[in-house]
Amino acid sequence: MKNQEKYRKKVNSEIKKAGLFILIFNFLILNSFSILPVTAATEEPVLSVVYGQENANQWTGISDRLQAIGVKYCVIPLNDVKSAADWGDRRVLFLPNVETLTPTQAIALEEWMSQGGRLIASGPVGNLSSPGVRQLLRSLLGGYWGFSLSDTEQIKPAKTDIPKWANQTELFGKVRGGVMIPNDMGTESPAVWNSKDNPAAVVTTERSTLLGWRWGTNTASGAELDNAWLKAALNHYLTAPAPSNRMKKVAGGSQNCSTTVAVASREQGETIQNSKFKIQNYSATLPLSPSLPAKTATAPIPRALTTVKPPNSEAIDQLEQAVRLDVAPNSNQPIDNNEAIALQQELENLIGRVESANLAVLADAANEGVGISEQKQSSRNLDTYTPQSVKVQPTQLASTKLGGLVRSKDQTLAQVRVIAKNLPILIAQKNYALARQQWLVAKTILWQQFPVDRRQAQPEIRAVWLDRGTIVRAGSKAGLAQIFDRLAQAGINTVFFETVNAGYTIYPSQVAKEQNPLIRGWDPLAEAVKLAHERDIELHAWVWTFAAGNQRHNEIINVNPNYPGPVLAAHPDWANYDNLGNMIPVGQTKPFFDPANPEVRQYLLKLYEEIVTHYNVDGLQLDYIRYPFQDPSAGRTYGYGKAARAQFQQLTGVDPINISPSQPELWQKWTIFRTAQIDSFVAQVSQQLRQKRPNLILSVAVFPLPELERIQKIQQNWETWARRGDVDLIVPMTYALDTSRFERLAQPWIASKELGATLLVPGIRLLSLPTIGAFDQLQLVRDLPVSGYALFAAENFNNELQKLFISTQGRNQSTRSEPIPHRQPFQTAAIRYIALQREWKFVFQNDQLQRPAQTISDFNNQAEVLGSALNQLAASPSPSKLIVARASLTRFQSQFRVLMSQELKSNSYQVKVWENRLITIERLLRYGERRGQLRP
Repeated sequence: MKNQEKYRKKVNSEIKKAGLFILIFNFLILNSFSILPVTAATEEPVLSVVYGQENANQWTGISDRLQAIGVKYCVIPLNDVKSAADWGDRRVLFLPNVETLTPTQAIALEEWMSQGGRLIASGPVGNLSSPGVRQLLRSLLGGYWGFSLSDTEQIKPAKTDIPKWANQTELFGKVRGGVMIPNDMGTESPAVWNSKDNPAAVVTTERSTLLGWRWGTNTASGAELDNAWLKAALNHYLTAPAPSNRMKKVAGGSQNCSTTVAVASREQGETIQNSKFKIQNYSATLPLSPSLPAKTATAPIPRALTTVKPPNSEAIDQLEQAVRLDVAPNSNQPIDNNEAIALQQELENLIGRVESANLAVLADAANEGVGISEQKQSSRNLDTYTPQSVKVQPTQLASTKLGGLVRSKDQTLAQVRVIAKNLPILIAQKNYALARQQWLVAKTILWQQFPVDRRQAQPEIRAVWLDRGTIVRAGSKAGLAQIFDRLAQAGINTVFFETVNAGYTIYPSQVAKEQNPLIRGWDPLAEAVKLAHERDIELHAWVWTFAAGNQRHNEIINVNPNYPGPVLAAHPDWANYDNLGNMIPVGQTKPFFDPANPEVRQYLLKLYEEIVTHYNVDGLQLDYIRYPFQDPSAGRTYGYGKAARAQFQQLTGVDPINISPSQPELWQKWTIFRTAQIDSFVAQVSQQLRQKRPNLILSVAVFPLPELERIQKIQQNWETWARRGDVDLIVPMTYALDTSRFERLAQPWIASKELGATLLVPGIRLLSLPTIGAFDQLQLVRDLPVSGYALFAAENFNNELQKLFISTQGRNQSTRSEPIPHRQPFQTAAIRYIALQREWKFVFQNDQLQRPAQTISDFNNQAEVLGSALNQLAASPSPSKLIVARASLTRFQSQFRVLMSQELKSNSYQVKVWENRLITIERLLRYGERRGQLRP
């Protein structure tokens, strides 16, 4: 938090510094200064170029283009930057295709630019950095990379007036890049994409230019266009007035000026050349290979793995960045129209979730005979759950005076609606800070209106990943028992138990090479199965599929960081590689198996068969069922294992190492080939294991990327597995720190009709998530057409969350045994429908809307017909009863909105929730049919 506050202060200081710069600029414009043409050879470098791990494999293309321009340049190793001086004393800095900057580096860059430095950058600069860094970079660059374009697009001049320096014919052509999102103030977009709405391809300010593609990579753009843009931007900044008269350098910058990468990164080069694998009894010298063999089907010679720290976030952390809704208190940064709409919509949605949660509680209480007035007036002291990060006081509100929480829920919601109504007015008045403060106050108040003191959950999948670290810390059966006691009390009914991790099994295996060395003298899997079943919890073995090792785990068990894991150590021919011969892609931490290798597949199948036949597990979950992350447009690709290369060459006559995305037909074949390796393995696992255990539940933990992007980057086509019926549960890792991001990640898959009869179970990550924020995400899940959720992970399941879960979904002696959707879908559908009927009945009896008696009677009659059909199906499933239930459901759904027309006008959110729950029932019926739960 302190670091984020520091970033905010620095961003706010930009306005003051900009004002000072304008005064200096006006003074200097009156003085003469020399113009330094780029194309003219100078006695010393005029440009510094940043070299780092993320552009290392692109460096040949970058340096070739720089030499073609004829400009002399220095090389700044990114790892060496610790202060402003480390960015050098050249007036212009070029930052090509660097996606990760540390907070120290970003703050140093801001200081360097405030001293007169000018920045040219390309690609998704800083997109993998922490939120504070991204915010600061957006200010420095005048915008940011929003999202990648799927195809090559034409860059064309903007229709508005553009800077003279950027109005040249050679600057425009075909490029594969991304959409730039410009800041509203002080930013120009001289070039746009020739697509719908002409989004920005380049953004520029008086001190920075951001190019919307990865400069120096042939897969993104041609050398001529790259060189034209760099020359134009460089000339612009070298000929513009400097902060001191006739200045060619930045005062205070380092005068060290290495002109080659070899000199600039000598230490790293020595590490690469001298490193070896030294792993207990396994040792292999891995020579440096500058290029891969051109026409052989053997595995590339792997480069030695260096001990460089990975980016501070895993790939899964990067997904939510495109859907962020950051609201910083006291920030007066402009709020554009899209953000204003998003803020208001999220507030309306949160009001809907609060009302939906309270309705469920009130309807249940009415059914149990508890006084409604007593429920409305019940004290809900939620101070424990108030997010500590929000420091805004209610007295800051302009139009609503809130001295504290009001006792009446209805009055509170009315006051929050006033805030929502006032937001557009404040934004129109450019009172952005107050708008943000009101929004945050409203969110806090609404969170405090959630009914966390009564049970409200319906039958649903309540899963949690029980991670290896928590298992190790448990240390014994007694320790595991305490964990399962807590989960049972909290209402958890499904546990994904980490069984294979980084190539090690958690149990003593006859198939795998080694049990995890942190487990000594006991079998956690055997104990966990017994403990779970004693508490009516299902236990599913969670296994890493194609990820074979983990550098971070190596640190924990105190082995060489380069150790590829026990399986690859014994079978190096099973390894997979990237296009440069690295077993682990740059910036990642895990080596992978080659899915095309038949010996790998046989080993994994034998291992999984051992798990499901030797242990009475209820299911198996496949994790890392994919390739590592790649970026073909940046020249980072993966999948060049020995077996894969040989098979693809046999099929096509071409070694895949010799093709690139610039060859669309061949590249598509290569992508299809790799995707097919994953698809066929999932089908094979499903078929073989279900022959051994017909009732086994098979699930997959997957990435919620758009399908086409996912296939290009990780070759994971899980829609196919769902449609074929290979898996029972799709568990997308929709991890986000607030509910709006969570919804944007999950919604496309929840609404998808491509999943057949497979159930969708969104994942919620608890790390850094406020307790009431977690509850908010759970409420959204319960309002959407899904059958449950999965929490990641048990290590973050703290006492505060435990307390909340016990009260809202926990077990007690009076709670009857509930069905689990993936095990008893028809019973689940019937019980969930009964809860729906209670809510309708409560609304009709207690709201003020005047409805004709005949309308209510017709509605109740049709609802009863459907309820009866579902109850009969649940009691004795048969094909004929399923046909009747489906027909009744279809008729009811088709007339539902007509029957709810008045309610739709007054509370459209709740009507949508009810429709979603009817869709859930429909999906449960499809799933039950596919699982063969019908008796003749």
